[in-house]
Parts: sequence; structure tokens; C-alpha cells
Amino acid sequence: MHTDTERCVRAVQSKDARFDGWFFTAVLTTRIYCRPSCPVVPPKVENMTFYPSAAACQQAGFRACKRCRPDTTPGSPEWNARADVVARAMRLIRDGVVDREGVPGLAGRLGYSTRQIERQLLAELGAGPLALARAQRAQTARILIETTELPLAAVAFAAGFSSIRTFNDTVREVFALAPGELRTRAARGARPHTPGAIALRLPFRAPLNPDNLFGHLAATGVPGVEEWRDGAYRRTLTLPYGHGIAELTPHPDHIGCLLSLTDLRDLTHAISRCRWLLDLDADPVAVDGELGNDPLLAPMVDKAPGRRVPRTVDAAEFAVRAVLGQQVSTAAARTHAARLVTAHGVPVEDTRGGLTHLFPSPRALAALDPESLALPRSRRTTLTTLVGALAAGSLTLGVDSDWDEARARLLELPGFGPWTVEVIAMRGLGDPDAFLATDLGIRRAAGELGLPSTPAALTARAAAWRPWRAYAVQYLWATDSHPINNLPV
Repeated sequence: MHTDTERCVRAVQSKDARFDGWFFTAVLTTRIYCRPSCPVVPPKVENMTFYPSAAACQQAGFRACKRCRPDTTPGSPEWNARADVVARAMRLIRDGVVDREGVPGLAGRLGYSTRQIERQLLAELGAGPLALARAQRAQTARILIETTELPLAAVAFAAGFSSIRTFNDTVREVFALAPGELRTRAARGARPHTPGAIALRLPFRAPLNPDNLFGHLAATGVPGVEEWRDGAYRRTLTLPYGHGIAELTPHPDHIGCLLSLTDLRDLTHAISRCRWLLDLDADPVAVDGELGNDPLLAPMVDKAPGRRVPRTVDAAEFAVRAVLGQQVSTAAARTHAARLVTAHGVPVEDTRGGLTHLFPSPRALAALDPESLALPRSRRTTLTTLVGALAAGSLTLGVDSDWDEARARLLELPGFGPWTVEVIAMRGLGDPDAFLATDLGIRRAAGELGLPSTPAALTARAAAWRPWRAYAVQYLWATDSHPINNLPV
């Protein structure tokens, strides 16, 4: 979008928050860059230039605005709606892969050379993978500086910097303030402090309807791994350097996020997983605008706009849970998953609630005895084949997955039909166009609305909702009185 100067200027002059994260405005006279909704008086048109990413702004020598804090905007929804190599690379960079594995590790995961990855990212984002990762490290450092009492040297290494000097230089360059000055400014408006935890606000594009989002996560939560407590969804996280607990609370203008981590180097990954879980980088205006063009869906969209797709923090975990949920009730699926967690999950301590375990890894589940599973024999075969493929690496599921390829690989496994594959694509892989045409709840809702209720006919009718059919699923599910559609009391 940053190449459409006229459209960008209109967004800046109207301070339209819907475009935050889509592009950034750099001001040639002041050498600062802002989000489109910056509250200051817009600069003259001739002094504006536009960039597709904060990293591109920084690379061009601009520093972040201290008023609108463009580094805290929601991510571009484009990377969640696409499955090409650039989108997959951006999702991996947000997860901190470049910090942990370098650019060769990023390229290796995507099956491209480092030169190809750098060329494609430069063409679309105006910055290469190192610059994009550097911008993300700067934001992680700012969060740690402003929300913790860690020594600044510890902040530097926790944020992923290789040296204190690089940390100091980057913070000064990006924010025009030294790390100590950032901490002093933050202390003036001190926030409530939770010992041993990092508190932050996760932004999103309005509107956001929390009912089905948190209702689904709470109603299907695995005991010991997930819980709803005191108005917040809480769950354990398996992270690259350790583990953690995330506590997510819906508010009208943000999601409150409280993270307890065993290793602060996992902060970037934990934030990325929480945003992915809640689909916070979605563009609800684009989604609802398209779905609202259908006269049968329009009343539901108008009644409760801004529905998100409840996702997962780990696609492999969700694939296991999807198999356990085949042809059984939500309560039965939770019971089966809880037994696996108790038998094979890693115990954790939770001083603030009732979380007890991490969800077991595919490697841990690969060693289970099929006879210990209270499942039909065919379902045991499906589960053991799945975890065996995940543990061996012959099947990989994650934010970097090619959606079509992942579908094909899953369909090769015994016991995997359209429903299981599509629910994994929707909630595990984040495909916004996944569609559960065979789901009983969807077919029932379709019949009540006057839509075709047979899978083939419904799929043909749903072609008009592309590429947002996963969001149409949320609106169709909402016609039922199931607990997944209601914010827990």
C-alpha cells in the first residue's frame, strides 16, 4: 500500500487507525516516522514519504515518533492472509527465528537460499531479514526497559543483542533516547507491577468481538494447560529457551498481557504466539466488508462485527487435539487431552492459578502405549501415526507451513478427512480461507439461514466469501448457543 501515495496521504490526514501497520509515514524535515493515526498535526504532503515497515524507516535514517510510538502498532494483516515465501518469512521473523538461528536458519526453514530471501524481503518491505529482526529486537528491548527492573545489561542480552554497545547504539538510533532515559520516562507514569511477570498491552485493529474468541479458548481449554480465571484466559507456553505462562485479558482498546517466563530471551516469541493465538493482526474492516456483502451473512456481521479466528500457540499441539476431538463432544475431547497431559506433560509451577503442565511434545507422545488410550482402535492408529510423523520430522506444522502442502501431507495420514484437515488449517496454520463444510454446526447454521446444507453445495456457495471463509465459520458458529460463542462469566 505504501506505493499508493494519494491513499496514504488521505489516511494520514484523517488519522485513520485502520491503516496502522499497513504503512509508516516518514517526515523528511524532522527525520521521524509515525503511524498513520499519529495525533500530531499532519506534516505537509511534500514532506511525507511512505515505507512498508518500521525497519525500512530505520534503515533510511528515521527515528520513531515519541508520541504515537509506531513500533507498537499491530502487524500488517497482509502476512496472515498470504502463504507465499515473504509472508512465511515475516511470520518466522516475528517469532524470533533470525535471532536464534540467523538468516541461514530462516532460509533453510523456507527452502530458499539466503540471497533469494534477502532479495524478496527487500523488494516488498524495503529491508532485509537482519534489519527486520533488528527493529523487532529494539521493540523487545523497549518493553523490557519500560516494564521490568532488570539491569540494562541483562535487558540487552534478553532482547537478543550480541553486545551492550550494539544495544545502546540501536536504542539511541531508533528511539532518540538512551536506554536509561527510556526507563526514566516510563517511570513517570508507573504501571501496576506484578513481581516476576512482564505486563504489556497488545494492540489490535478495531472492532474486536471477544465473545467467540475467548469463549472458544475457554470452552475447549485443556485442564492443567489452559484455564479461565478472574476474567482472563491463561495457558502454559513451551518456548525455545524455557517455558512460560501467558495471561490474556480483553479490554475495549487492547488485550492485557501478563507473561511469566523462565528465560527472558523468549519474550519476542511469547508475544508473537499470543498475538497469533488471538488473531490480533487481522483487518476486521476488510473481512467484515467482504462477508457483509452477502445478504444472508450481513445481519450477523452487523450485529457483532470484528470476530476473530481463535487459533493456537502450537500447530502440532492443535493437530493432536483435533484428532482427539474427532466425532466426540467438546467435554470428551478435553478429557482425552487432559489424560495425555497428566501422563506425558512436563509439570510446571503456577503461583497465580491452577495451571500444572506443558502440553506434551510430539517426541514425548511418540513413546506412549496405544493400549493406554481410551479411544477406538482406528483413532489410536490415527493419533500414533500423527505424533510419529511429527516427532520424526516427516510432517512439520507451524507458522511457516505452506498451507496447501500441509493439507496434502495430512490427508496422506490414516483417519484424516476434510474436517480434521480444515480445522488444523484454520486454527493451527492460520489459513484465513479454511472452511469446514462438513462440520455439523456449520451445516445446521447454514440450513437455518437458508444456505445450502450439503458440503458440496455449501462449498460452492461459500466461494463468494473467499479469502475469508474461516471468519465466515465464526459467524455461522455464532448462531448456536454453544459455550464457545459466549465470553465466560
